[in-house]
Amino acid sequence: MEEKITLEDIEQYQHLINKVPAFLLGRMAKRNSSLVKKFESRVKSYIDNLSDNQRKKLDILLNADIDDLQNVMNEAYLKTGKKQFKILADPSNKDFINSNLDDVRRII
Repeated sequence: MEEKITLEDIEQYQHLINKVPAFLLGRMAKRNSSLVKKFESRVKSYIDNLSDNQRKKLDILLNADIDDLQNVMNEAYLKTGKKQFKILADPSNKDFINSNLDDVRRII
């Protein structure tokens, strides 16, 4: 059975999304800039300190269908009202999400 990212998974890491102000995330998404490259040392450090369970969730995330991921982000937005989730759920930001996930894959 294929595992998928759930709303509960996203909620566990909401604190990371909150670190990037919505206006900055929106600007970077519009420009299709890489957040991962901008904060690469922090991302590396975070990945190095993941538990086995967190690594498993990261693997699921990295292999998730972007449409499915954006649907979960939309659920998170509807539940929390966080603008960051709304930005990530916007279909026009699909390439932004994909390129940032590619950057995480490169780091790993």
